[in-house]
Amino acid sequence: MSRFTLRAAALAVALGAALTVGGALVFEHGLGYVPCKLCLTERVPYYLAAPLALIAAALPPRPARFLLGLVALVLIYGAGLGVYHAGAEWGFWPGPSDCGGGSGAGPADVSDFLKNLESVRPVDCTAAAWRFLGLSLAGWNALIAASLGLLAAAAALVARVSAQPSRGPHQPGR
Repeated sequence: MSRFTLRAAALAVALGAALTVGGALVFEHGLGYVPCKLCLTERVPYYLAAPLALIAAALPPRPARFLLGLVALVLIYGAGLGVYHAGAEWGFWPGPSDCGGGSGAGPADVSDFLKNLESVRPVDCTAAAWRFLGLSLAGWNALIAASLGLLAAAAALVARVSAQPSRGPHQPGR
């Protein structure tokens, strides 16, 4: 993989991570979906991957490959979180016992707090708030994180292999 394509892969991973977090924020703040604890945790790998991939795009090939390898590991971990969350939503395994979430403004005083206790319900990590093509947001997160992680890994590994000298029959003794 040439320097240009290594840089392009790093920028694509950074852009994909930023767009994924941006989409989550649109769902949260624009459409009113309140994220659960796992939803918020699933964002952390993107928060790490986006700036690290941008840094990798600016580095020489060797450190860029190392950094993209690290980004790949972070995103594959994020894909694992998405699989765990989606599996809990489908009932394949139990979700975390302490799952609940919430966002929004805090109560102004004690009476507002008591009113909120009557109406606000914690978000359940085992209930999908929205599905598209049969996948919940957690399922889409698993697919996106795995895809971006595989792209970062391929860029890191292919660049390394192509940087090594070839040893063919036309080059004896090398």
